[in-house]
Amino acid sequence: MKDVTNDKATILVVDDTPENIDVLAGLLRDDYNVKAAKNGEIALKIAHLSPPPELILLDIMMPGIDGYEVCRRLKEDPVTKHIPVIFVTAKISPEDELRGLELGAVDYITKPISPPIVKARVKTQLALFNQNRELDRKVKEQTATIAETRQKVIERLGRAAEYKDNETGMHVVRMSHYSRILAVAVGMNEADADLLKAAAPMHDIGKIGIPDRVLQKPGKLDAEEWEVMQSHAVIGGEILGDDESELLKLAKLVALTHHEKWNGKGYPNGLAGEDIPLEGRIVAIADVFDALTSERPYKKGWSVEDAIALLEKEAGEHFDPRLVKLFVAELPKVLEVKASFSD
Repeated sequence: MKDVTNDKATILVVDDTPENIDVLAGLLRDDYNVKAAKNGEIALKIAHLSPPPELILLDIMMPGIDGYEVCRRLKEDPVTKHIPVIFVTAKISPEDELRGLELGAVDYITKPISPPIVKARVKTQLALFNQNRELDRKVKEQTATIAETRQKVIERLGRAAEYKDNETGMHVVRMSHYSRILAVAVGMNEADADLLKAAAPMHDIGKIGIPDRVLQKPGKLDAEEWEVMQSHAVIGGEILGDDESELLKLAKLVALTHHEKWNGKGYPNGLAGEDIPLEGRIVAIADVFDALTSERPYKKGWSVEDAIALLEKEAGEHFDPRLVKLFVAELPKVLEVKASFSD
């Protein structure tokens, strides 16, 4: 990171001999911001300052912790591991050089130093550092784009099923966000909560396999039709298949379990209580709440108060009672999502 005051790169010189620091500082000062440390402990502290140095010139033979140990600590710390380290030392046997490179150093400069060599090596390593930093930025940018694209594809798969059922595309968006909110509230870590948010839109993908005469029937389903309707959970599991992807594994789990009920009277397998996977219990609440509060061609949306009253009434019957309490506690966040992704 460049110094905001003069746009020069910052170099940290570490040496227990003041004269050596003076020589290197004098050589580099015109082109770079130079900081100095007379021992390893001070060097580690400076490396953690903001902004950190972009290159460290490090002596090996120092009292206290030597240069090898300083380098090892720098490379083990996520905050400083990216900073390139050049050893500047008279200790330059092949074994010494190999040890330093194995610890993560990028180069060696021998004492007594040659000014042109020092300048050239510093310039080269800073150029590589900046090149790698830009590459890392682009990789992160591309990764974010890929993740965003994946999420959009997933949501559109979910919408394909919802359109057959007279739902809108916003249903799968809202309920996936509700699922994440509840997952975090119950103690799931951020990564797993994000994975559930990504998988939740595919909860009803099996509706693609349900005949329109059943799925879009305006009246009440008879016993045979209801049996056909219930099969969408199993169909969803079959569509998602047995894939090694963690996302698709979770999507299949959700598709198969989000219609199970706490009292064991759900489908397709009649699971009860905590035998129902947590993710399925979470999505069940998110799905029902959004379905109740959403307006459709065939019904008006319930008020939030009435929908919450239904969840609380069914706590211990349809829904996990602990999750219902957490959902109610997180209602302000839920309503923010509802307002942001309205139909």
